[in-house]
Amino acid sequence: MRTTEPHFSIPLNRRGFLRQSAVALAAAPLLARAAVTPSASRKIRVGVIGCGSVSRMYFPNLTACPFVELVAACDIRPERAKAAAEKFRIPNHYPGIERMLAGAPFDLLVNLTDMQEHEHLNRQAIEAGKHVWSEKPIANSHAAGQELLALSRTKGLRLWGAPTVVQSPQFAFMAKTLAAGTLGQVASAHASYGHLGPDWAAFFYTKGGGSLPDLGVYNLTFLTGLLGPARSVTAMTSIVTPKRSIQGKGEMTVTEEDNAMVLLDHGHGVLSHIECGFNYFNPNDHAYAGQDHHTLSVTGRQGLMKLAGYDWGPHAVDLSTAREPAFKRHADAKHDYVWENGASLCAECLATGKEPWFTPEHALHVVEIIVAARESQAAGKHVKLSSTFKWPVAI
Repeated sequence: MRTTEPHFSIPLNRRGFLRQSAVALAAAPLLARAAVTPSASRKIRVGVIGCGSVSRMYFPNLTACPFVELVAACDIRPERAKAAAEKFRIPNHYPGIERMLAGAPFDLLVNLTDMQEHEHLNRQAIEAGKHVWSEKPIANSHAAGQELLALSRTKGLRLWGAPTVVQSPQFAFMAKTLAAGTLGQVASAHASYGHLGPDWAAFFYTKGGGSLPDLGVYNLTFLTGLLGPARSVTAMTSIVTPKRSIQGKGEMTVTEEDNAMVLLDHGHGVLSHIECGFNYFNPNDHAYAGQDHHTLSVTGRQGLMKLAGYDWGPHAVDLSTAREPAFKRHADAKHDYVWENGASLCAECLATGKEPWFTPEHALHVVEIIVAARESQAAGKHVKLSSTFKWPVAI
């Protein structure tokens, strides 16, 4: 049964108060059960598994976080773990998760491995009594993700998953604009994210990979965060480039989608659409610094707002309304949101009790959407969804 309904006309002050109260009440028992007692002066001991490309952004962020003590680095290529440990002055490094879990004690596992490895590594960490922050996705299916979340709660642990797009000030502005009824009755939303595809690893193009869990996951998280949980999915996916040349491995056959179009029904007539792929030319390629083109829009009967920059690297929101048709720029002040700050926010939560705006239920809802999109393509039908999450997001 759905516990939330899309609605965009509740006064913001009352709505914000109710949301904050509900989140505080919901978070209290979780914090009470947590294996690490929140303390403003405590540092959370962190172990990072996966010292490849993504870690190059994570390690500096974690090093700068006042709530983090980096204890261990781990990678199946031991030389990468060793190099990371030396560069960031991490006292321990390991060649595999078994050695890591049996080694120096730590509180929070940060999982930055290949997408296909997240599920079983997250399970091992939770079974060993560790809190988990996982890069996307948390698991390879919604059912498996629910099992992980249930296991973590049984053990009094916390589980979170990327992406963190709902943490940005641009998301907050757009959510508050919708809550204030500024756009009137919302009709539709659209988001797009793509590039020509990585050539440094094969896992993007094999089972468990694909453009949806790597790219579409950002747009899906952002739009469901704004418009509420999706009720059903209709999608088409394809493989545009059947062969890829991978550094150090040569040519490989692509088995997962590298092109996807997904329609979501949020209820009350509200529809959204995302497109993502590894075949999208972009003059800036994968870079986003200073990128200003619109990648996401939300349209209502009385207004339209567009996000400048990617939702994982946003710069501003441009708003046009029936009262003020000329676009005006908002939420363009400098800010400290970065896509790689999820693990640091989790450490802050464990240390102080301050809850982030992202939740595991939201991440798992997006996992179900991705699985349903592939089912829709295979069966040629609408696919109903069963999951939900606490919405509106508690900004």
